[in-house]
Amino acid sequence: MPVIVKLKEILAERNMSQRELARLTGLRPNTISHLCSSEVDRVHLSTFEVICKTLDIPLHELIILEDK
Repeated sequence: MPVIVKLKEILAERNMSQRELARLTGLRPNTISHLCSSEVDRVHLSTFEVICKTLDIPLHELIILEDK
């Protein structure tokens, strides 16, 4: 089962740019850009923690398991 990161969709719903999220989280813009792409293959759990806290969302809204 592939894991899908829904960060791009969440940012679009909130009308928030990747650059703004990077500024708010202190994460590198390249990290945010990578998480918004469909090529995510690994990420530190601490990165998800920072993003979830900043966006005030639970982890299960940020990542989903896709049935294939």
